[in-house]
Amino acid sequence: MSDVRDAKVFKNGRSRAVRIPADWDRFGDVVTLRSVGNTVVIEPKHRNRLSEFLDGIEPLDEDFPEIDDPPPEPFAL
Repeated sequence: MSDVRDAKVFKNGRSRAVRIPADWDRFGDVVTLRSVGNTVVIEPKHRNRLSEFLDGIEPLDEDFPEIDDPPPEPFAL
């Protein structure tokens, strides 16, 4: 279900700002603004988080092969 509310637009220095209701704080501190026709769309900026990525991947079905990793040979600088 969507929640629609009216919000005040005000001047902040030379910019305009919108007051977002306190109970909508779950959207984070950074948003993306889009202009679609004469409509302004405000969306939360989605950050790719490692935990979200790890939750979405499937476990590997195969074991990793052994990798020969000898120490590097010495060299003069």
